[in-house]
Amino acid sequence: MTDGNCSTPDANNRWPDHIATRLQEANRNVAGVNEAFSGNRVLTDGMGVNALARFDSDVLSHPQVSTVVLMMGINDIGWPGENAITPEDKIPTAEDIITGYKQLIDRANAHGVRIVAATLTPFADTFKGLPTEGYYTPEKEKIRVAVNEWIRTGGGFDGVIDFDKVMEDPARPGYIRDDYDCGDNLHPNDAGYKAMAEAVDPELLLGSAD
Repeated sequence: MTDGNCSTPDANNRWPDHIATRLQEANRNVAGVNEAFSGNRVLTDGMGVNALARFDSDVLSHPQVSTVVLMMGINDIGWPGENAITPEDKIPTAEDIITGYKQLIDRANAHGVRIVAATLTPFADTFKGLPTEGYYTPEKEKIRVAVNEWIRTGGGFDGVIDFDKVMEDPARPGYIRDDYDCGDNLHPNDAGYKAMAEAVDPELLLGSAD
């Protein structure tokens, strides 16, 4: 999602792109680096190595890095299980994912880097009707809800961006809004990515809205 799946190709419509534009328009002398790639997971490898394995090389190695924004975990929940992408993998518990978050928090803090988390967005009926429709189940939704509750209230992160509330359909809890859905019940369209960015307080990323 941070990699911009379903956004218009080569149009810089990912949510980090829109945030970078807002910072530039505000004349803030800050650069944003998007290190996301599609299918990434916190705990286990997928379409590339997991976040725990690449955090030092891909994030902490950047010179003068001050704040990390972490939006990751939905693939940890969705990929494993029957009729999903990696059916041989065990579905993690919410505590498994939270333990991964805590390791990233500790490593960021040890380097003097702030770490801000984004809640996991709605994914009800993701890939419905496709061979991988097991990406979503009601049991997996419970894991997502529990992870989001910890992100919001656990006190581990230096700040929280509540993308879940931005993207959720008020009339259908757990579902992405139709006007923000690219069609797979998971990834936003261009309007959805822009709405995500507009919900972010730039001062939170700069450390002045804590």
